[in-house]
Amino acid sequence: MTHTSPTDTTPAAARPHTHTTAPEAAAALQPSAASQPAAPPPNTSQPSTSQPGADRAGLSHETGASASGSRRVRARAVARAVAVRLLGSLVVLWGAATAAFLAQVAQPGDRATTILNLRSGQFQERTAEETAPVAAEYGFDQPVLAQYVDYLGGLLRGDLGTSYQQHRPVWDVIAEQLAPTAVLSLSAIAVAWILMIVWTTLTAGRAPWLRGIGSSLEIAAASLPHYWLGVILMLSLAMQLDWFPVVGGGAVGLVLPVLTLAIPLAGFLGQAARTDFERALAQPFVLSARIRGLSDTGVRLRHALKHSLRSPLQLSGWALGATVSGAVVVESVFSRSGIGRVLVSAIESQDLPVVTGIVILIAVIYVLAGLLVDALTLTLDPRRNA
Repeated sequence: MTHTSPTDTTPAAARPHTHTTAPEAAAALQPSAASQPAAPPPNTSQPSTSQPGADRAGLSHETGASASGSRRVRARAVARAVAVRLLGSLVVLWGAATAAFLAQVAQPGDRATTILNLRSGQFQERTAEETAPVAAEYGFDQPVLAQYVDYLGGLLRGDLGTSYQQHRPVWDVIAEQLAPTAVLSLSAIAVAWILMIVWTTLTAGRAPWLRGIGSSLEIAAASLPHYWLGVILMLSLAMQLDWFPVVGGGAVGLVLPVLTLAIPLAGFLGQAARTDFERALAQPFVLSARIRGLSDTGVRLRHALKHSLRSPLQLSGWALGATVSGAVVVESVFSRSGIGRVLVSAIESQDLPVVTGIVILIAVIYVLAGLLVDALTLTLDPRRNA
């Protein structure tokens, strides 16, 4: 039986027979290009899922490039800060040297006459013939500007001048007494740090009344003048209680001078550390440590203390210079050998080269200590490696 389409009403015999080739039949079975739906354009905004390794490599490369760029930016910022700090240090040293030179030039009277009187021990007027050899020896007969240039050139070579009284290089005079002052200053800084850490750990973040006592004592300690505190310690602990020798005594005799310098310094350092210590106690990592069962003392020593030492560390550069200058007073009170006694003797005898040499030395110590503290701060800053 032959089936025909319902729509085909023409008899088969009446339809004309056509011969169709195979290619034509295949072409007739395929839809025309006009009737086909247009293929969607390739999506170039989406990453291809066929190569995940290449995508991850590209993302890693971009992340590495971004981190490298951030490090370069931080390195430039650090280099700029170091350059500014070095320039400021050079300006400070130049200012100290200039002030020292002007102090010598502005000395009342004739400097050559002063030198002759110090050497002979007789204070009298001198004639021009007597002062001429001394003026030529020290360059006093040159213009002030030429003297200034020679003075700066000598400082660059490490020459602090010649002592009027002892007729020796100033550096030799200072170097003989530098070791006792260095021991006193460094010991005072170490004791001040110990006092600050103990006192801050015991009183910071406690009850309001205890915090108030701790803060008040820090303010009071920082306000104590070295001369007054040294006299009080000598009268009470040395003369009345006889716990320490008044003068000398080796290592035991160093206790009172060290405490005289350390107590005010501990007050300054404690004020700087207290705020950061109490702020650290309120941080989430402290609460986490307490939840893990760490004791209050452990939390304070292992976590809060570590986050509160940045400010005292920054003050330590100033502290080193302050203790060296404070040693001048303390060595005079306790009759200890050191730069302080040399300075007092030079002032009494009007030996200005020694006086200005010590002033320049203290300025150099201030500058070098500040640079060292800045370097340590950059090294210990956790944001540096972030």
